[in-house]
Amino acid sequence: MRSKRMFDPFGDFEVAGYLRNFATEKDLAIVKAAEHALFRAQLPAALAHLAACRRVGYDDFLTVHQLLFGGLYPWAGMDRVAVMPDKAITKGTVYFCHPQDCRRAVEDGLTRAQERGQMATRPGFIMGLFAYGHPFLDGNGRTMLLVHAELCFRAGISVDWTRTRKDPYLQALTHEIEDPNAGHLDAYLAPFIGAPIPREQWHASVAVIRGLDGANVPDDAAAGYADPQVLSGSAEFERKRGYRSPDQ
Repeated sequence: MRSKRMFDPFGDFEVAGYLRNFATEKDLAIVKAAEHALFRAQLPAALAHLAACRRVGYDDFLTVHQLLFGGLYPWAGMDRVAVMPDKAITKGTVYFCHPQDCRRAVEDGLTRAQERGQMATRPGFIMGLFAYGHPFLDGNGRTMLLVHAELCFRAGISVDWTRTRKDPYLQALTHEIEDPNAGHLDAYLAPFIGAPIPREQWHASVAVIRGLDGANVPDDAAAGYADPQVLSGSAEFERKRGYRSPDQ
């Protein structure tokens, strides 16, 4: 049975299934199981791609998503400006960035992490930039987790995600997006920061993190920017950002 809160940004769920998956599957439990199976199977390829990057860029962020979910979604590896440029994506009261700003938000996080020496001291702030960017219709959390882990490794630290808990983490992440300069996610992650974990151990550690199956996570919602309330809400979240360009 279709959930009353089913995320259906394309408006064609009854014909194309959940997010136009290749199998046109409508049962969300089946789709989420397929997502998780793909994630586990493609994890080595995604990690290998990141390890081979001289510098992790936005295109690599997209490539990781395509590697993880290309077997399920035809739009895997494509950001929202390419897939759905005219709709706002929200989760509860949180507005993610305008599709045109997905690249800018994620690149800001990548720039700070790799060129500004902030990764070791502000890992939560950088994760928050990735989360606000929210480039994809699904699979954002798993994609940014892998990118974040690679950036942590390069900064000489790690986050022991196996010790975190899904609900407190999501609450801290929500507060981080709502108020990006208050240090909410940095404070939550602080007890879990440690020495870097050798890359060869990542597959085993990431595979057991709770909550990566995407189950029991509140659905996103989509609404057109033609709605004045949506436009106003989106603008309010945008005003809290002060992006840095990759050249700064």
